[in-house]
Amino acid sequence: MGWLGKVVGGTIGFALGGPIGAVAGAAFGHTFDKKEALYLSSGQSQQRLSTNEESQMTFFVAAFSMLAKIAKADGMVSEKEIASIEGFMSQDLNLNPESRNSAVNIFRQALNSNESFEAFAFQFHAAFSNQPRVIELMMDILLRVSAADGAISDKEEFLLLSAAGIFNLSDTDYARLKSRYVKAVNRFYSVLKIDETATNEEIKRQYRTMVSEYHPDKIEAKGLPDEFITLANDKFREIQEAYDAIRKERGI
Repeated sequence: MGWLGKVVGGTIGFALGGPIGAVAGAAFGHTFDKKEALYLSSGQSQQRLSTNEESQMTFFVAAFSMLAKIAKADGMVSEKEIASIEGFMSQDLNLNPESRNSAVNIFRQALNSNESFEAFAFQFHAAFSNQPRVIELMMDILLRVSAADGAISDKEEFLLLSAAGIFNLSDTDYARLKSRYVKAVNRFYSVLKIDETATNEEIKRQYRTMVSEYHPDKIEAKGLPDEFITLANDKFREIQEAYDAIRKERGI
């Protein structure tokens, strides 16, 4: 992850305000100036992260900050919740030691932050408001980790629904995403975001649309950290598998 090495090594600068910037500053051992923007300097001159690198950092910090707030939703962080976060880091993201340490630091700082879950969600959405697939991927991550211990508590659900509202996701979209981890509707139709009453032609059309929208080349160019691109690729494969299952079921 290019941006992380630059930030941890102090060889480059970036400006990021708001709660995400505050957590990043605390996690990486830096402080704010009066404008509430974080700056790292390199010798006499100051370089900056590229726009894409700042987007990657925003996504990474926002993800583990929101996960921390969800884990603490019931007032304490349980061993199961810690295990689910650790599993996400190691199994889903395959974080290397440096990235894992940074994620843990971000998680801890967010746990102790006075900022609310909603504050992180609003700032994240503002940064990616024109990239609905990236926003949907974040919602998927929040649901995935929340359900990893076998259930989503009422307090976790409250925050997840709050995120869905901030992200402008409809109730139907939220239910479909949730059904990937908590059985509610036919999973394959949920993945394709289409009802079981849809015609074969509607299913084909929806499949072609989603394959185009979630193609790895398109997702990768939208500011995702490298580790999260794996999840985007998994989503692409899942769309293909869901369509194959429906096609076989219907004899398309």
